[in-house]
Amino acid sequence: MKFESKTLGILGGGQLGRMSAIAAAELGIRVHIYCPDEDSPAGQVAVKTFIGSYDDKKKLMAFADSVDVVSYEFENIPVDTVRYIGEYKPVYPDGKLLEIAQNRISEKRFLNDIGIPTTRWLPIRSPSDLEEALRETGLGEVILKTTRFGYDGKGQLVHRAGDDPKKSWKRLGSRELILEEPVDFDCEVSVIVARDKKGQSALYGPVRNEHKNHILWQSTVSASIPDKTAKQARGIALLLAAKVDLVGVLGLEMFVAKDGRILANEIAPRTHNSGHWTIDACAVSQFEQHVRTVCGLPVGSPERHSDAVMTNLLGGDVRKMAKWYATKDGCIHLYGKSEVRAGRKMGHVTVLKPLTKTE
Repeated sequence: MKFESKTLGILGGGQLGRMSAIAAAELGIRVHIYCPDEDSPAGQVAVKTFIGSYDDKKKLMAFADSVDVVSYEFENIPVDTVRYIGEYKPVYPDGKLLEIAQNRISEKRFLNDIGIPTTRWLPIRSPSDLEEALRETGLGEVILKTTRFGYDGKGQLVHRAGDDPKKSWKRLGSRELILEEPVDFDCEVSVIVARDKKGQSALYGPVRNEHKNHILWQSTVSASIPDKTAKQARGIALLLAAKVDLVGVLGLEMFVAKDGRILANEIAPRTHNSGHWTIDACAVSQFEQHVRTVCGLPVGSPERHSDAVMTNLLGGDVRKMAKWYATKDGCIHLYGKSEVRAGRKMGHVTVLKPLTKTE
């Protein structure tokens, strides 16, 4: 009798797909990758890689024919691609969540509509909209962001009263922006939710996050925030997962304001950088949860056996590995990227610490 193994297709070839493919292999699940790049981080560890553009329907069809179920590893996959594949094979999470997460206005509006608070925001579709918004809000400083394709600090700037709105508009080079009121926050946290087809959920965090030049640098768990705040953050993430009928994994970034409020910031409809520590500190990592849930398996236990500090290796950090190789309880993960660029995520290191409290 043969063991029947599923084949999971992943759209995107980055490090999140790589770590999901490794987790899948440990469950006896094969992974096929579809992405436009040769020698991608995920392709290096997958059983098969299809190289093509995300609008090449012939290649997409060949990819879909080769797998049982499909997921994606970053949120800039075109929604039309997901919907096209969804006509032939199940895709998780579905296109609805992806579409919400791809546009910051849709994202903020959806969060507010389901009762999840965010910072004050307004859509900006012209320089005159920006002038009017500053008059309307009375704010002396705002954050302007493109509504699509912004990440790691890209596609955003600070605009102050007295700045030329036309210059700010031109710098961002988009037809649609979102204005956000700056948040006076104590810390930024994230919660990661895995949810299976039966509606059972598993949670990681809250995790405390620190950034360098708008790029996530370190994630620490336990987050060292009040129990009441942590419980509220987990409740918000669970509400979001239920409202989008999640099958898969999502991350929700939140601000803990100095006045005690929790304000949702961004949805990631996928595994999240702030959850990389789960590979080494938990019985079941976020990546195994991703594979389990989209392949029809039940969620596993998210319980952690250690506290952890995860540090991203950004750009040239990867050339300074000697200290990490010598670090006690350090767990090194390199992504197989050959080109070193400033700010590029080349890998991460998780340093384990004795468990101080469960959450």
